[in-house]
Amino acid sequence: MPNKHVVVVTRKLPEAVQDRLRRDYEPRLNDDDRLYTTDELLTLCEGADAIMPCHTEKLAADVIGRLPDSVRVIANFSVGVDHVDLQAARERGIIVTNTPDVLSDATAEIAILCLLGAARRASEGEQLVRTAAWRDWSPAFMVGVQITGKRIGIVGMGRVGQVVAKRARGFDMEVHYHNRRRVDPALEQGATYHPSLDEMLPLCDVLSLNCPATPETTGLLNDGRISRLPDGAIVINTARGALVDDDALIAALDSGKLYAIGLDVYNNEPDIHPGYRTLTNAFLLPHIGSATRETRDAMGYRALDNLDAVFAGREPQDRVA
Repeated sequence: MPNKHVVVVTRKLPEAVQDRLRRDYEPRLNDDDRLYTTDELLTLCEGADAIMPCHTEKLAADVIGRLPDSVRVIANFSVGVDHVDLQAARERGIIVTNTPDVLSDATAEIAILCLLGAARRASEGEQLVRTAAWRDWSPAFMVGVQITGKRIGIVGMGRVGQVVAKRARGFDMEVHYHNRRRVDPALEQGATYHPSLDEMLPLCDVLSLNCPATPETTGLLNDGRISRLPDGAIVINTARGALVDDDALIAALDSGKLYAIGLDVYNNEPDIHPGYRTLTNAFLLPHIGSATRETRDAMGYRALDNLDAVFAGREPQDRVA
């Protein structure tokens, strides 16, 4: 039997995925599920043919430059690839793949949860019940914002954005979107396209961020753009923390310019801006957009499908570099 390809797996993956890894490869697993230092990761990669990282591993240009020559593939267990310097990988001849499609539904569910949680003051309400501070009911008690019939603006009408739009229509929301280019009318399903983000913002009772983090979108939601939103708007972000200027967002919540926010992603997570933790009008989740059993299994299988293709001499279906 030929030797199996060696794959460094940076985090603990679902057991079904790890079973397939053990069957088809020689995996170097992370059973403790701890975050490796750069030096630890580089040591583990000695003699390895591939890496299966998550977004928690920052594979910057200097790290990729130090990878052993044996590493041929970076098969990400994620759809986002902003943690990998793609140009550096290209220069080293390393193939990079991701896991699109399979997490769109799960992430869109979290987007809607963030929307509802922010609009209906879910964090405040839960704390009242858990701490026995809930005393009675009155017409003025815990009044929030109804989202039915409101206008939602989606930044990034890709796979996740399209599912968010579909779910929003279930609440009779009027869907607007901004994208690098207009999507096929069949995918729009009646949504209104805005080539200019700044022109869309005044129409957004809710703004949902669903685009990738790139140099062009970093800090996209800044003080100037927040000022263009209607007073009392809600912002939700289930894409990447880098899209948001934290200081500007927190200031808008403090001032009342924004009614509330719902976040599942952050800059520098898990060491998020401390200002978020003290805001009662912030509904906060710990980056769990893809955290369903079905989706995490599917992500692992998709990453392995890409590995299988490379080592069989085929083009992987999800190559990004």
